Amino acid sequence: MKRKLALSDEILMQVEKPARYIGNEVNSVMKNKEEVDIRFCMCFPDIYEIGMSHLGIQILYSMFNSWDDVWCERVYSPWVDLDKIMRDKEIALFALESQEPVKNMDFLGITIQYEMCYTNILQILDLSQIPLYAKDRSENDPIVIGGGPCSYNPEPIADFFDLFYIGEGETQYRLLLDTYKENKKNGGTRREFLEKAAQIPGIYVPLFYEEEYKLDGTVKGRKKLYDKAPDTVLKEIVMEVSDTYYPLKPIVPFIQVTQDRLVLEIQRGCIRGCRFCQAGQLYRPVRERDVEILKKYAVEMLNNTGYDEVSLSSLSSSDYSKLNELLEFLIGYCNNRYINISLPSLRIDAFSLDVMGKVQDVKKSSLTFAPEAGSQRLRDVINKGLTEDVILDGAALAFEGGWTRVKLYFMLGLPTETEEDILGIGDLSNKIAAVFFDTVPKEKRVNGKVQIVTSTSFFIPKPFTPFQWAKMCTKEEFIEKAYQTKKGIMSQLNQKSIKYNWHEADVSVLEGILARGDRKLAKVILTAYKKGCLFDSWSECFHNDVWISCFEDCGIDMDFYTTRERNEDEIFPWDFIDCGVTKEFLLREWKKAMKGETSPNCRSQCQGCGANRFGGGVCFER
Repeated sequence: MKRKLALSDEILMQVEKPARYIGNEVNSVMKNKEEVDIRFCMCFPDIYEIGMSHLGIQILYSMFNSWDDVWCERVYSPWVDLDKIMRDKEIALFALESQEPVKNMDFLGITIQYEMCYTNILQILDLSQIPLYAKDRSENDPIVIGGGPCSYNPEPIADFFDLFYIGEGETQYRLLLDTYKENKKNGGTRREFLEKAAQIPGIYVPLFYEEEYKLDGTVKGRKKLYDKAPDTVLKEIVMEVSDTYYPLKPIVPFIQVTQDRLVLEIQRGCIRGCRFCQAGQLYRPVRERDVEILKKYAVEMLNNTGYDEVSLSSLSSSDYSKLNELLEFLIGYCNNRYINISLPSLRIDAFSLDVMGKVQDVKKSSLTFAPEAGSQRLRDVINKGLTEDVILDGAALAFEGGWTRVKLYFMLGLPTETEEDILGIGDLSNKIAAVFFDTVPKEKRVNGKVQIVTSTSFFIPKPFTPFQWAKMCTKEEFIEKAYQTKKGIMSQLNQKSIKYNWHEADVSVLEGILARGDRKLAKVILTAYKKGCLFDSWSECFHNDVWISCFEDCGIDMDFYTTRERNEDEIFPWDFIDCGVTKEFLLREWKKAMKGETSPNCRSQCQGCGANRFGGGVCFER
């Protein structure tokens, strides 16, 4: 198929990294548009380098294009330089593969990984010349679908989407697209397609529901505007992950992207049950990929891409039962081919350090620990399952193994946090530095010292976690906690070995509002977009004062969504979604957290979370 670039050479020469916009990368798929029935544009609402690093889009892109009747293309958010040019010259946003306008597609599928991308979703729709509100779209506009973790509370952005796909995309998309084809063949309307789609498992059509509120602003209930729309939407889940689709020819970008490596997903879900972690609840139960299939995939994908690094992807790689066997195979295959192996999400113990010693070169990169809290009491509250002894023993083993740089991740503002917990962050950082000096003799100290990089983010209560009832700190409280942390670190004996970083407080507050918000927030998001808010996840682009003015203009109290603790019986905006984990279980865990009681991991003892209803995975290992 002949393709003409949507942007002239003159425009491409004016923008940063023009390769973001030209497509035609290795393994991208070109089809004849006359020979397909459905054109689907897959969108990640951030720049190319971040969107191209997302495995979920690679999986769906490859799966859709394996079907003869579908052509799936991609689009990402144009950076601010091209955004301005496209508006000035009235150029419609285009898909990378065909370079044709997104508005000509049948579907626009947007993956929503992060709340701070919400204004970018409006940018995508606006530049595509698609009406922002779903209710204003005509028969000629694409069907706009949302998916990804933020779709588990779709309400703040529900007005902008025709439908949401809740859960894992491999199960129902074929039926959804067939339903669209059938409806189109029979001359059906947009509304008729949405009515049929609403009856497909995992599909949520916001247009068919209306939120009702109590006088205090909390949700009273939901009124159905279409009788056949379901009362609850159960997430879609793939139980046999070894048999599901995997992209053996992933697209290889022309320019360096954030995760510039081959990604091998070894399992889905996590057994650990940290009470702040949304992903750990949403993706239950844990399901492992067969190790022989993973070996085969790795070889084939490396041959198809030419990558010099393979990353094993999961929420907790150490918990994959065949990790040793898989690594022995990969080390044997990769070492003489000069291919690196990267292992994120490892728990730091003797086994993991032995593994990392095998896969990392003589030049050791940094090791990452995530204690999350500065005291054992608070680690028990959040159910981290990590004691100080385990952390210090892991550090000692790491230093003996030659590592000299350790990254530590903590959260500030966790429920029940005290000043003692905050000062414990500096104390633990200091103890780890002391372990280095106690463990490594002077003559063996490379560069003579250790570097501890201590980072804090601010706690944000997320839907479908035991902490969804928790109150959140104000910006001022967060900043005070970061100041206390810094003061605590500076008072330590080994302070020169410790570097401290912290996250922006105002961004965290806004993320907290959007995470647990309701439909009333749509007008705030739209107002912020119209006032120029874009790329809010990029610190250089974030304008907190503009956002605050938007809440004031819309008459919405920011504190309502953040600083109040929820009642146990409060109806949440996302309660109509069933993620497999019951609200009763989450409430039980919330109460245990308040008592400082821990819960064992899924492999040790079932906690009755509700995910065993799916009939497989870790729930049925024994």
